[in-house]
Amino acid sequence: MKHRVGRVEQEIQREVNDILLKRVRDPRVEGVTITDINLSGDLQHVKVYYSILSNLASDAEKAQKGLDKAKGLIRSELGQRIKLYKIPEITFEQDGSVRYGEHIDELLRKLHQDEAQR
Repeated sequence: MKHRVGRVEQEIQREVNDILLKRVRDPRVEGVTITDINLSGDLQHVKVYYSILSNLASDAEKAQKGLDKAKGLIRSELGQRIKLYKIPEITFEQDGSVRYGEHIDELLRKLHQDEAQR
């Protein structure tokens, strides 16, 4: 069963990326990248993790609102593209790992600068 969940996750991620690029016309979701998908074992709920290029909190809030607004369109498009008995409920959540990775890179950069100054 886990193998099937993994395959469905990959398919949903590919299709959601395609839908965001080609079908969603909302300017708030431009620059949104789907980074991960977490599908429940019963295939009823999917959590879609995304990142944006901007570090501004206002842009993140706008992107979240845009994705929430487009949720119905995305779900109906998934229903047409993926053959599942029931299309899962979609929840969008900003991926904090990208920002955390940037923070770690900045700390390492500062550490190297401090060592170079010694």
